[in-house]
Amino acid sequence: MIKGKRIYIAGSGGMLGEAFHKVYGADNILRCTDKNVNDHWLEFLDFRDDKAYMRDVEAFQPDYLFHLGAHTSLEYCEEHPDDAYATNTIAVETAVHIANKLDIPLLYISTAGVFDGRKETYDDWDDPAPLSHYARSKFMGERFVTQNLRRFLVCRAGWMMGAGPSKDKKFIQKIMAQVKAGKTELHVVDDKLGTPTYTHDFARNVALLLGREYWGVYNMVCGGETGRLEVAQELTRIIGKEAEIVVIPVSSDFFATEYFAARPASERLITKKLELRGCNIMRDWRVCLREYLDEYYQGYLD
Repeated sequence: MIKGKRIYIAGSGGMLGEAFHKVYGADNILRCTDKNVNDHWLEFLDFRDDKAYMRDVEAFQPDYLFHLGAHTSLEYCEEHPDDAYATNTIAVETAVHIANKLDIPLLYISTAGVFDGRKETYDDWDDPAPLSHYARSKFMGERFVTQNLRRFLVCRAGWMMGAGPSKDKKFIQKIMAQVKAGKTELHVVDDKLGTPTYTHDFARNVALLLGREYWGVYNMVCGGETGRLEVAQELTRIIGKEAEIVVIPVSSDFFATEYFAARPASERLITKKLELRGCNIMRDWRVCLREYLDEYYQGYLD
């Protein structure tokens, strides 16, 4: 774990920002900013304002710049591509310029969605082939980082889980919200494969790489290959409602109106590079899912 460092965390109002603040906050000096100031430890900054972004980071004089924020709704990005690229690509280019000017390492968060899903699994060296504006905007950010910085980490996350009901906008919270609403049947796709990523494990694994100065591109997901259906089934088992709730498998066509953006059939990442470097501390997704639910959802269903 890195200690005594000054870390600027841009776009830290979401799931990952919450984890980075928890994991790094006690031993480092943080400046956490977001355009959505939804916590007491956040300060306002819209990182799409390149001049304001540059001024704020320069004034803080950090040892590291973490660029976390992005538009993550695939449907929003399909309907608003200019905004998607302004946020997910152009702002990343600004972060690269800042890191170069200050001669500091940059952390950029990429996604398993950069792949086209034609293979069952993808390692760190597979060539991205994005299907949607979201995936393409993230890959363009990834590519700019790798081509223009000497010291960087590009970490590709899978299906994110973390931060609890207030900030989790992803699959786990969507399932938990249905359970809380009294649903006894959950329709879950059985044709989407992937690997969950627990935000706390992700933040800790980033710290390990930073401490060892192992720069580069890394797949960073929990252990264990799975799919949406199995995750939902495991969730109902963990919360003790597998006898009360029926998880019904459906194809993606069932949600075609709501989720119309192209998604890979498989987003399963293999953490080969972390393993070869002896730096893989990502735990099995089942262990992380149980810990996440225990720590963040106590009393949620009462």
